[in-house]
Amino acid sequence: MARTADHGGGVRSLRVPIPDNPLGYTLVYVVDTDRGPVLVDTGWDDPASWDALTEGLAACGTSAAEIHGVVVTHHHPDHHGLSGRVRETSGAWIALHAADTAIVRRTRETRPERWSTYMADKLAAAGAPEEHLAPLRAPRARGRGSLPGLSPALPDREIVPGELLDLPGRRLRAVWTPGHTPGHVCLHLEEEHPAGLPGHGRLFSGDHLLPKITPHIGLYEDPDEVTVTDPLGDYLDSLERVGRLAPAEVLPAHQHTFTDAPGRVRQLLAHHEDRLTGLLALLTAPLTPWRLAERMEWNRPWEQISYGSRHIAVAEAEAHLRRLVKLGRAEAVAGSDPVAYVAV
Repeated sequence: MARTADHGGGVRSLRVPIPDNPLGYTLVYVVDTDRGPVLVDTGWDDPASWDALTEGLAACGTSAAEIHGVVVTHHHPDHHGLSGRVRETSGAWIALHAADTAIVRRTRETRPERWSTYMADKLAAAGAPEEHLAPLRAPRARGRGSLPGLSPALPDREIVPGELLDLPGRRLRAVWTPGHTPGHVCLHLEEEHPAGLPGHGRLFSGDHLLPKITPHIGLYEDPDEVTVTDPLGDYLDSLERVGRLAPAEVLPAHQHTFTDAPGRVRQLLAHHEDRLTGLLALLTAPLTPWRLAERMEWNRPWEQISYGSRHIAVAEAEAHLRRLVKLGRAEAVAGSDPVAYVAV
């Protein structure tokens, strides 16, 4: 039985499973328009996920062949993965922010060995031990896909921040919320809440604002990028923008819908400030990003964190370090190799 929910006002959701992932599923939203249903995200590209999507659409009284368009909050495979198959089935357009479209294009064009070399060099610069780097440098790594073995669909429409999307009969405005990815967008449905809840419309929040989870904020991955970005700073700024919208209800991509977006924003801002303060306490002595990640608090001990998840943890440590450096609260130790950081 497909697991669906009717949120009123021509908006429904269905659960699309994510293989072997503790998140469990992506909430895909079906928005009725005057030209047919439009999806907000599509879920992971996997046969079981496709079956769940098609069964859920049938339970919502429609089908993949009837989809008019797909609006993707960000490029990650649990959101964008099935977009191409939906387009093949229905002829639907796919819309994505330009910054994430650039990542999709690069993912499709970059040779697998380039990604392996890039990741190995990046982790070495962060202070990863040789035993962790060895699998990335092994010949077999060159046969792997550029990013999780996937070839994501190129979108054919651009989501422009601040503008209404072309959804006949609906007012859905794009809100650029970088941080989780450089092109992440939330989507503000500027229509009265069907249940009359106080606030300003509803917000499809993707992975930007979740009821119980703190979204991962790491470094933006780009083998050819030389600009020093500040993803955590981007995220905190865009959190405040979303808080000022004060939607009546938030429709996230994981877990469940919720109200009081400003309150949740305040919680996340406080969480990251506490995180930064805690890292400063660890940086009383110089630490590489890897050593810092080993000492940070995670949902399980470092020894139990899987190989791939350690990459994510180190990226998060680096994002917080960049924020501390930008704020003048930490600095790189001159002459250290790999680079270590210390509190100022």
